[in-house]
Amino acid sequence: MRERQRFYGFIAGLGTTSGTRIVVGRWTTTPYGPFSDVMIEKPTGQRVLLAPSVRIAHLISQTYEFDEVGVTPVTVLVDGADDAGNGPGPGTTWTISSAGLRLRFTTGGRMPVGRLLGSVPVALASRTQWARAVDPVASVVMRGVHTRGTGRSGLRAWYSPVDLHRIETASGTLAGKSLGSLAPVDPPTRFGFSSTPRTPSVTKVVSTVETDVT
Repeated sequence: MRERQRFYGFIAGLGTTSGTRIVVGRWTTTPYGPFSDVMIEKPTGQRVLLAPSVRIAHLISQTYEFDEVGVTPVTVLVDGADDAGNGPGPGTTWTISSAGLRLRFTTGGRMPVGRLLGSVPVALASRTQWARAVDPVASVVMRGVHTRGTGRSGLRAWYSPVDLHRIETASGTLAGKSLGSLAPVDPPTRFGFSSTPRTPSVTKVVSTVETDVT
């Protein structure tokens, strides 16, 4: 038996000059309460998930594929974001800490596509029909990006973006080694049916995910 669950939050995607690509999820409203997770693809191609609990790790692994899963605290602090999850605006700083990862980046202005997305009412964006309708456009405008797809377990997922801000700077370390400076997400990440935009950015998103009910 399956049910659909809805998640509201932000997805940050960036590359680094070390060849590491990172996707950070900061989910402010979910059936499980607020949480954050990190997906890392190393230069070797190894795909790693860092999740704050076994339950969240299992949930994400139903949709995406990893070579290693770590259940560990994930701390994401966002300067300038309020309790309602609004933001990020220009100059917002994200600080991420988890299991050997230390990452800090700042956001810039709204990207042109973000201006269009911001005009879409959240009530409309929350519908899976909307994600289905915009998928052909998203895949052309942002290479490697899809707003709907089927996960590794056969469960479906829909992503409706409602805002998009550029990431301007980034720095950090992984396992004590420098990540280098900010770089495009190139090649696209290989966690599942969709990557993040090639340009490092933060997307405000409404996600609907099928889950198995036991």
